[in-house]
Amino acid sequence: MKFIIVLAALFTVALARPGDVEIVKLESDVQPESYKYAYETSDGTSHSEDGTLKDAGTDHEAIVVHGTFSWVDKDGQKYTVNYVADENGFQPEGDHLPKA
Repeated sequence: MKFIIVLAALFTVALARPGDVEIVKLESDVQPESYKYAYETSDGTSHSEDGTLKDAGTDHEAIVVHGTFSWVDKDGQKYTVNYVADENGFQPEGDHLPKA
C-alpha cells in the first residue's frame, strides 16, 4: 500500500512540474541604423531577425525587417514562418499559411 501511495505522489509531482525550456543560443548586435538578433530554445523554438533603417533622415525613412521563426508543435511537426516587415506592412510566408 505504501508503494502505491509513493508512486501516486511521484506521478502527481511529475505532472505538476512545468516543462523546463532553456535558451541554448542567444545573439544580439544593435547598431545606430541596424540590428540583428537570434535565439534558440531547447524545445525547438527559434527566431532570428535583422532590421535596417532605410532612407535615414528623409520623409520616407522606414525600418526594413527580415526574419524567420519556427516552433515544434505537441505532435512533433515543425512550423516555420519567414517574413518581411517594411513600409508595405508585415508579409509572412510559410507552408502552413494560406496563399493570397
